[in-house]
Amino acid sequence: MMMELKCLKKGFFITFEGNDGSGKTTQILRLTDYLKEKGLEVVLLREPGGTPIGEKIRHLVLDNENQGMCLMTEMMLYAASRAQLVHSVIRPGILAGKAVICDRFVDSSYAYQGIGRELGLDTVRTVNQYAIGDCMPDLTFFMDIDADTAMARRNAKGEAADRIESEKMDFHRRVYQGYNQLVELYPDRIKRIDVSVSPDKVFESIKAYVDALLKTL
Repeated sequence: MMMELKCLKKGFFITFEGNDGSGKTTQILRLTDYLKEKGLEVVLLREPGGTPIGEKIRHLVLDNENQGMCLMTEMMLYAASRAQLVHSVIRPGILAGKAVICDRFVDSSYAYQGIGRELGLDTVRTVNQYAIGDCMPDLTFFMDIDADTAMARRNAKGEAADRIESEKMDFHRRVYQGYNQLVELYPDRIKRIDVSVSPDKVFESIKAYVDALLKTL
């Protein structure tokens, strides 16, 4: 199996989604280690960001000094960062047979801008079709924890909140509702992961889906 994985002609693309405080980072690192143990080359990314241009856009979007940002501007900046990431890193990585893992991708825009900001899924989808083309994840994990619990977890860390994190709870609750809508819309791709259990049990659920994906490659 390990030799087969090393000789993949086409890589794959996995994303993690969920409200801030849902535990994405811990599980992303565990999955990265797991895939490396299997002999795969892993590309680990975050959104917005992941490229020099994308990181500059990240600063613009998340900077608390930019509270007056137009909602359409925000949505387009996320799409711009994503377009650069797909062009420079994600698509080349997949074509080179690598495992590409990204902390957030287009589903974040659907949930945060489409539902949370109430711009509508169709608007966000149209803009992002130009940004990413046909580059969609093979597998997406929705780290399922309600917005209030997720925010309490994040606040317990004592970290300063960025422009998005500091939004009112009604916004974060709409984002959570948005993710639940996406699970219903794309059940073959988006897998709901219960993060109320121990981190070990969370990873067992993730690993089972990933192992099933690897068998198809």
